Amino acid sequence: MLAKSKIGLLITCLLVFLPLQTVAADIGPKPTMDFEFVQGFPGSPVTIVSGTLFECEQPDCADAQPLQEVGPQRFTCEATSCSALAYGFSPYQRLEIQFSDGKTRQSNVFETSQFQSSYKVTIRPDDLLVEPKLSPKLFTPLTYILLCGACLVGIAVIVVIIILLVRRSKKKS
Repeated sequence: MLAKSKIGLLITCLLVFLPLQTVAADIGPKPTMDFEFVQGFPGSPVTIVSGTLFECEQPDCADAQPLQEVGPQRFTCEATSCSALAYGFSPYQRLEIQFSDGKTRQSNVFETSQFQSSYKVTIRPDDLLVEPKLSPKLFTPLTYILLCGACLVGIAVIVVIIILLVRRSKKKS
């Protein structure tokens, strides 16, 4: 009788982990870019009205295309910062930002620096200067891979323990 209750408990525990319906999700890590804007000229501060991140395959950005808004992929701006999330970035980028002073300023062409990139953008009277802020990030793609591997090992250990407990309870019966 005791073995049946253990098996019932085991089956109940396993059923908790089974999904009730099919779930599809895009859960993989995606590269990001964060832009912090600082004003590099005297006068009243300007704020961001809107902006576009252009992606390029060529170093001179002659083939510039705006980052498409698809699923979670997008480029958004606040008053003093912008951020981008994408399935993958092109090797080169350029910003075009409209400011509260009525001017639209373009940046220099810059390269994607890291998986999770941070940039300092200096607002100059007629243009923008984008410089990478190199800072180590905790969650790199390798970190995610190692974390997933550790989770799989943990699940395998739990399954082995459950199998051993079931076999042991059968031998005692």
